Amino acid sequence: MKAIISMHGIVKKYYIGMPNELEILHGLDLKINEGEFASIVGPSGSGKSTLMNIIGALDRPTEGTYLLNGMDISKLNDSDLSTIRNKEIGFVFQNFNLISRTNAIENVEIPMLYAGISKKARRKRAEELLALVDMSDRASHNPNELSGGQKQRIAIARALANAPSIILADEPTGALDSATGRMVMDIFHKLHREEHKTILLITHSKELAAETERIITINDGAIVSDSGRTGGDEDVLS
Repeated sequence: MKAIISMHGIVKKYYIGMPNELEILHGLDLKINEGEFASIVGPSGSGKSTLMNIIGALDRPTEGTYLLNGMDISKLNDSDLSTIRNKEIGFVFQNFNLISRTNAIENVEIPMLYAGISKKARRKRAEELLALVDMSDRASHNPNELSGGQKQRIAIARALANAPSIILADEPTGALDSATGRMVMDIFHKLHREEHKTILLITHSKELAAETERIITINDGAIVSDSGRTGGDEDVLS
């Protein structure tokens, strides 16, 4: 299987060379294959947010190699990383991050605007994505006219805009009630099952993680277990 994410020896340090130097990630190895629905789970302070930022090309590792769809992230400049974030990664955040004075369909179009896609093509693609998440009837509504679950469905449609290699979902149900969160997770399952999307869910919830094919548990900056991965059962790493 093709690896979308391939990490080896990932170390992340802050305050390098100073007396208060802090190492958050301690030489992680991680591979995510095309078409996987996996979760990274761990408590607050475990290092999962730091790892997510590196996976999402929002931050760089201090040491180690990270290949995203075959591209060596460490060798890219800031402009290249911005392009990677726009085209290769679809982000879904806990707090939606929609533009408040822009309606739903225009919010979905934004990544395509930055990618240089024509107005006609943007609108057609956005309409298709709104239909995919059952939000066609809210296309002209601004975020303040939408419920939390509707906002998150718009955010998922926006994440899919440029057909990214991976959807990176950071606590996507964290701001939702349980019923609405269930609806959002059902959309992820649909995208995985019917669209064969690669999805990586970042969560502190073991219940949500249990819905994914593979659970990667991180604690104290190290991967302590990796269950359900291709090629074996639970694999406890030292």
